[in-house]
Amino acid sequence: MDSKREMLRHCVATLAYRGGKALRDAPEEFAGYRASETSRTPAEILAHLGDLIDWGLSMVRGQQAWKNSEPPPAWQAGADRFFASLNAFDEYLASSEVLHVSEEKLFQGPIADALTHVGQIAMLRRISGAPIRGENYFKADIETGRVGAEQKPPRIEFD
Repeated sequence: MDSKREMLRHCVATLAYRGGKALRDAPEEFAGYRASETSRTPAEILAHLGDLIDWGLSMVRGQQAWKNSEPPPAWQAGADRFFASLNAFDEYLASSEVLHVSEEKLFQGPIADALTHVGQIAMLRRISGAPIRGENYFKADIETGRVGAEQKPPRIEFD
């Protein structure tokens, strides 16, 4: 496997790690929190995250398709969809199947956008009163291929 594809898979694993931290143990009422009358709720952002990863998978398969999903009724269902989408995307990237778009375009589109939205969820956690702890992500145990909800515990966190 070429180094660009491996790097993209590491980006997907990083997204899973950071996403897992932002999604894990969120209070049930957090899903509907709205920072302002024009902002998305965390549940809407989470549905968009799943849409982004599904879009990336459709692109690598050569069948680009976009879908705007409604947020599921439960936060955990949205998180489950996000990780299932990441898993399907990573499985394709790990295969010998042809990528129908470049690794650079995948990173600059769905992956970078998803990282932004994970950051939004983390920020909304803090302003809604349910913050996650900061972390030195350079020291995090992020492993290519580990893209599910189960991640290694943080090594160095701070307040």
